[in-house]
Amino acid sequence: MKKITIPKGKKVYFASDNHLGAPTMAESKPREKKFVAWLDKAKEDAAAIFLLGDLFDFWFEYKTVVPKGFTRTLGKLAELTDAGIPVYYFVGNHDLWMDGYFEEELNIPVYHTPQQFLFNNTSFFIGHGDGLGPHDKGYKRMKKVFTNPVSKWFYRWLHPDIGVSLAQYFSVKNKAISGDDDVKFLGEDNEWLVQYAKRKLETKHYDYFVFGHRHLPMTIDLNGKSTYINLGDWIGYYTYAVFNGEQLSLEKLEN
Repeated sequence: MKKITIPKGKKVYFASDNHLGAPTMAESKPREKKFVAWLDKAKEDAAAIFLLGDLFDFWFEYKTVVPKGFTRTLGKLAELTDAGIPVYYFVGNHDLWMDGYFEEELNIPVYHTPQQFLFNNTSFFIGHGDGLGPHDKGYKRMKKVFTNPVSKWFYRWLHPDIGVSLAQYFSVKNKAISGDDDVKFLGEDNEWLVQYAKRKLETKHYDYFVFGHRHLPMTIDLNGKSTYINLGDWIGYYTYAVFNGEQLSLEKLEN
């Protein structure tokens, strides 16, 4: 479990599911500007910033090429880490092909699986949320194909103009890949990430479970001592979470 000390007056910020580039680069530009402004504001008192995946609607790293665009976002993230503010990234189902660019260029550690963190004396279980729990079976099968080294090797033989355009098309059109075909609350007993969190609590206590992926902001009490939070998205909700050193709260961007 990674331990992070939160100084008095500082906060930890969480956001996920921006899907920059969808449905088009031009249409996502206003959302990107809002996100960059939020990062700039968070910089004032951030002890750390956690981005829980699907920042981009598609991201694939060729050996010497990354997708075009997102200059404002990447530049702001570099500014934050250069200023000494740690940023942590968890890959989502749309950007699971990260392979060193964030670490090398932005000094941002990238996690491909959920991680445990201890902020002061408060324990967190953090991840994007895709492929966890008893459901999401179609995506679980798809993910095995997408992350297979042989599949990635063959995909890299596509010219980037073809590979990126093809993936962007399917990323926007195919809801099975997106994992957001149903953003309605399913009820606590049917929310598979809630079920996953409850199962984790059977063997170890966590004060908070923080996930993205569902595109639906949620705060759910698990057992009176633990809380599940889903961050929502930056498409229709513009929600994020803030930990002030004692409590975690789900908040909404003020326009």
